[in-house]
Amino acid sequence: MAVEEDYRRAAAWIGACDGLLIGAGAGMGVDSGLPDFRGDEGFWRVYPALRESEISFVEMANPKWFEQASERAWGFYGHRLNLYRKTRPHAGFSLLKAWGETQPCGGFVFTSNVDGQFQTAGFDHQRIVECHGSIHFLQCTLPCSQKIWSADDLSIEIDTQRCQAVGPLPTCPNCGRVARPNILMFADHTWISTRTDAQHQRYREWLRESGDRNLTSIECGAGTSIPTVREECQKRTRQLIRINPRHPEVKTGGISLEDPALAALTSISRYLPGAS
Repeated sequence: MAVEEDYRRAAAWIGACDGLLIGAGAGMGVDSGLPDFRGDEGFWRVYPALRESEISFVEMANPKWFEQASERAWGFYGHRLNLYRKTRPHAGFSLLKAWGETQPCGGFVFTSNVDGQFQTAGFDHQRIVECHGSIHFLQCTLPCSQKIWSADDLSIEIDTQRCQAVGPLPTCPNCGRVARPNILMFADHTWISTRTDAQHQRYREWLRESGDRNLTSIECGAGTSIPTVREECQKRTRQLIRINPRHPEVKTGGISLEDPALAALTSISRYLPGAS
């Protein structure tokens, strides 16, 4: 549990900085009701059919399933797509959005989450890097081309007891093969990165334009098993606020908040200028 002085210091950094880098991992969505799939037991609670087959998250999040067992692949990813669509972002998203908008250089999101929650919360689409792609976009499984298209029109029925898609599966409009989400999976050699590459380019431009300005990183729920977000936030700014109830460790000089994202963000907000 973080102490009051940590929240005061975090608020002072945010209130005085010129730009806000917002990092987010799976822990950011937990307060919205999303699972973080931390460990096999947590994963299997959501997908008991995969427990019966002893299929772990790492094994399931592999493009091979779209070739070998596409109904099972879309049972997993279709369930996640439906879940993310109906989930409303918690109030911490709105706090981060407001803080970023008050800075001279604005805010920029760097997230490993594929759920699209920042877009749903109203963040500027041009100020988000989804380093592992997005479930809300599709690509050919092969792929036969570099085409990426929206999943907005996709409606997929899932038999949750069996973790199987029921009915027609999405297909590539070019070759007719089964389509897959435009997500970077494990052992993935067919992910089309062009959409994410464009996001990275806009992010680099923001960093370049920010120059020597005073940037603060606030990192929410980013894990250590795949530390992409943690490393990005740590290397980009001297002022790092790390929010994580399990792995809050931060280098000397940073602020470690050992709390869930919503609780920590709410506590910080109480100490910002203008807070009632």
